[in-house]
Amino acid sequence: MSYLDELFSVAGKTALVTGAATGIGRMAATALVRAGATVMIASRKGEDCIKVAGELNDLGGSGRAEGFASDVSSEAGIAALVAEVKARTERLNILVNNAGISWGAPLESFPYHAWAKVFGVNVTAVFHLTRELLPLLDAAASDADPARVINLGSVMGTQPLADDAYSYSASKAAVHHLTRTLAIEFAARRITVNAFAPGPFQSRMTAFATATEQQARHVGGHVPLRRIGAPDDIAGATLYLCSRAGSYVTGAILPIDGGQSVQHGLTLFKE
Repeated sequence: MSYLDELFSVAGKTALVTGAATGIGRMAATALVRAGATVMIASRKGEDCIKVAGELNDLGGSGRAEGFASDVSSEAGIAALVAEVKARTERLNILVNNAGISWGAPLESFPYHAWAKVFGVNVTAVFHLTRELLPLLDAAASDADPARVINLGSVMGTQPLADDAYSYSASKAAVHHLTRTLAIEFAARRITVNAFAPGPFQSRMTAFATATEQQARHVGGHVPLRRIGAPDDIAGATLYLCSRAGSYVTGAILPIDGGQSVQHGLTLFKE
C-alpha cells in the first residue's frame, strides 16, 4: 500500500450512514464502499437502500454495502435501528448522521408543528442515535485510530439565511453546536465528532432547484466557485475525516460550499 493509500485508507472499517439512499448520504456511502469499508445504508425506504447497496457493490470497490429500512424520526425507530446495527456488527468505526428533513413556507404561514418535526429528525435523532451507538463506537476506538462521527450540517446553519426554511436553518445551526459539544465530551473516549456544512448539491431535498442541468447551473451561478457540489467533493471530505489523515481533527464544521460561508455583499472602499 502506498503512502497516499495508507493515509486515506478506510479498509476494513465498518460504517453506518443514515439517509443514504440518495443525495449526500449516498455520496458518502459510495466513497466509503469504494475505499474498502463495510457500509450499512439505512433510511425510511428500505427497498431503495437495498437497491442502492447492490448498485454500490457492483462498482467493484474493495468494500461492501448492505441496506435496510430505518426511521430516526421517533425514539422507537431509533431503538429499532440500533438493534439492527448491533445484530450486524460488534463495533462501529464510522457513524454518518446524514438523515434530515426540511420544511419551507412563507414567514406568515410557517406552521408551528414544522419546528418539532424538523428538529426531531435533524437534531434530536443525531444526539439520540449517537448516544445509543456509543458502545459500538467505543469498541472500535483507539488512540491511533479514533472512531468517527460525522454530522450533516449546512451552510444555512452557518449563514443567517432561511429561504423560507426557518426551522431547517435553525436546526442546522443546532447541529453545528451539538457537534462541538460532543467533540469535547467524546475526546477522552477516542471518538472524533465533526460536521459537514454543505452548500448546494443535487439531492432529493434540493430537487426543486437542482434537478436539471439548467437549474444546477443557475444555482451554481450564486456560488463563488460558480458550480454546485459534486459527488467527489463529499467523497474527499468523507475519506479525509474517516481515515488516518483526519484522526487529529475533531469539533470542526467543514464548509463544502464553494465559498458560500465566506460570501458577503459588504464593501468598504471599492465601488
